[in-house]
Amino acid sequence: MAPLDPHSFTDSHHPLTTDISLSLYLDFPSATIHGVAFFILKSPHVGQLSFDTRSLSIHQVLSPITLSLLPFSLSSSPDPIKGTQLSISLPGDDVLSSFFIVFSTSPSSSALQWLSPPQTFNKKHPFVYTQCQCIHARSIFPCQDTPAARIRYSALLNVPRELSAVMSARHVDRRSPVSGEGHSHLLPGGFNSLWCSETRVVEEFQMNQPIPPYLFAFAVGELGFREVGPRTRVYSEAVNSVLDAAAKEFAGTEEMIRQGEKLFGDYDWERFDLLVLPPSFPYGGMENPRMVFLTPTVIKGDASGAQVVAHELAHSWTGNLITNMNNEHFWLNEGFTTYAERRIVEAVQGEDRAILNTGIGWKGLNEEMERFKDNLEFTKLKNNQEGVDPDTVYSEVPFEKGFQFLWRIERQIGRPAFDEFIKKYIATFKFKSIDTHTFLKFLKANVPGIEKEIDLVLWTEGTGIPPDAYEPVSNLYTKIVSLANEFKLGRMPREDEVADWRGQEWELYLENLPKVIEASQVLALDERYRLSESKDYEVKVAFLQLAIMSQCRNFYGEVEKTLKEVGRMKYLRPLYRALVQGKGKEEDNILAKRVFSEARECYHPIARGVVESIFAKHL
Repeated sequence: MAPLDPHSFTDSHHPLTTDISLSLYLDFPSATIHGVAFFILKSPHVGQLSFDTRSLSIHQVLSPITLSLLPFSLSSSPDPIKGTQLSISLPGDDVLSSFFIVFSTSPSSSALQWLSPPQTFNKKHPFVYTQCQCIHARSIFPCQDTPAARIRYSALLNVPRELSAVMSARHVDRRSPVSGEGHSHLLPGGFNSLWCSETRVVEEFQMNQPIPPYLFAFAVGELGFREVGPRTRVYSEAVNSVLDAAAKEFAGTEEMIRQGEKLFGDYDWERFDLLVLPPSFPYGGMENPRMVFLTPTVIKGDASGAQVVAHELAHSWTGNLITNMNNEHFWLNEGFTTYAERRIVEAVQGEDRAILNTGIGWKGLNEEMERFKDNLEFTKLKNNQEGVDPDTVYSEVPFEKGFQFLWRIERQIGRPAFDEFIKKYIATFKFKSIDTHTFLKFLKANVPGIEKEIDLVLWTEGTGIPPDAYEPVSNLYTKIVSLANEFKLGRMPREDEVADWRGQEWELYLENLPKVIEASQVLALDERYRLSESKDYEVKVAFLQLAIMSQCRNFYGEVEKTLKEVGRMKYLRPLYRALVQGKGKEEDNILAKRVFSEARECYHPIARGVVESIFAKHL
């Protein structure tokens, strides 16, 4: 076997899947999906074919011609990272380039979160959503779960009639079920007969552009929407207050799309819709094409949450059109997208906003160097992830060091030249998956002599932050950092100095304070500015992290409340880490374990795994 990806059983000598047709029956009471998938390979194949699965039951593999059974086997014991290998034997007497797999998911699927009504906004109906990045599509359906395998797909989702569905695909139709439609007649366990129940409805979707499996996404619940632009609807559960707040926060989306097109070329995905998920969603946003998923914590009331939308929009060019070959080259997705996000923010919200964003990122990058000081491999842009769970080493490094690398190239050749380079890069590699070597080869071919001006090997394969990285500079940025430095001398900012501050200013200020201060200083800071009550979770969590590190227990009740009301890993990681890191913190450790035991069922499986990995390392 010649692995294509350290996180996949896919063999580089086997043909990749090009098209998948899915018929899925969503059974909410059992938190399972029963499905049939029809696969088309790039070329006919004889012999063994390897697929990725995790927590799936494989019922049958069938020939598309005769529906006869094809031999298959599952590895005897799951790999803790990659899951279970599905090996299919394709016959030599009837060379096949397609086949059916009949399967069922498990309630323990790492990609799916099934929410009961009390866990949702409206408290009336259940909800389910997916999160497939980095390697979790394999827990929904068997596949070659590597970004090297770009697939087109169609899907029929059979759901309760009172609910509706959205997907990372074009919505074709909503209709009553029809007997035998799609591949529903092959469903396991009698679910083929349940397909046409009067209590069910079918939602049909089509994705005609090839995408990596991690961008497969859907959500099902009682959904409503607001129109916010000619290409954009904002969806959430049908709760007017949430929909109205989201529509207000993201009212400027169309202008961001237009600016993105000016910078990077045509928007190739037709729609750019947004779905605000329940608070358990583990990320700020997920760039699913045509249907971006968002955490409700980005609704801040001042339009600053639109910067997350700018990031997910930027992925429409860098990440979705051009994708990293595997997670060892993740910076090609996130470094490019962070650069593109800041260019869009600069065009729409102004240079000061973009520089504040860059400054927060610079601080975060330096903190990641401290986090990985005992494992410098993960301070590299191109790193070795053999035997490593990508969720546990997820960090700001590919985002911020990747951004710094591209920013360094821009400074070297000038923005106009770099803009032309980016457009040519996107046009050359759109709908392809590439690695760092391919990018560097393209860079050197299109910017002759660049390797003499910038140490490309140091930037991509070296540890730490290169000496020619650059801390941003602006009057506002410098003022905030200076005020944070003055706090060390005992001076808090005056109210007139912070009168115009929004969340980003406060976040940058808090990030630049000492990690530990006197408990009395924490109390004084909150008494004056009520940071523990901030509606902006970036500010609130930065303050609570400071309170924990400073052992100011007055705010531990707010820490517990925050850990129980949101599931975004950006907030869970620092708060749980602050509670369990260091010696002599038995009381904090007990609190962390108790809160997690009470909140874990409200977290997405990916978030649960990340918290458990923090506990395993520090407790």
